[in-house]
Amino acid sequence: MDGMKKLLIIIALALVAYLVVLRSRPDEPAAVSDSEPSRSPWFEVHVVRPRSALPLFGILPEPLTKRLLGETGDLGFDYTSRGAGGSVGHDRLELSADGWELFIETDGEESIAPATRLVFPLALAGKEQRLRCRPAERATGYLRTTPRAGADELGGHFLVKLAICENVATGKVIEWPPAPLTVRGSFEGLRRGRR
Repeated sequence: MDGMKKLLIIIALALVAYLVVLRSRPDEPAAVSDSEPSRSPWFEVHVVRPRSALPLFGILPEPLTKRLLGETGDLGFDYTSRGAGGSVGHDRLELSADGWELFIETDGEESIAPATRLVFPLALAGKEQRLRCRPAERATGYLRTTPRAGADELGGHFLVKLAICENVATGKVIEWPPAPLTVRGSFEGLRRGRR
């Protein structure tokens, strides 16, 4: 019986340590430094589902969840994804890849505008669906751009919270996610595009 108690204590301590690490994950991506070797143009987009939308509420470490259930908490795409492309302006960002479309628009003062949206594929209840998610009535997030000296290119980073999702095929709002999705990422060397 003493061996079982020790095992339960070790499991509980490991779970607490894992939850502390999860809570310490920053919402803001690391800024791209000018001293990094140029690999432009490039971008990365991470869609983080809330723990309440993950299998077993995200209490298991991600490698174990992936091994047992074949799922991870993070979704996204980047400049290496098939069909990847993008354009940027001072108050908007458009990034896409096969099956993915991200459009972020601001009001010119860094506040997220209602036209912001993410369209992406996701398996829900065993069915592959195409979702369109947008901010709540009061949008949360930012888009920050920085011009590259001597070039018509911008770099930057972004973070938006998307609370309302609908099925693209039916146009019906669905009751998922139970809490907002966090979409974050960064980009460098994207050419200024026109709408």
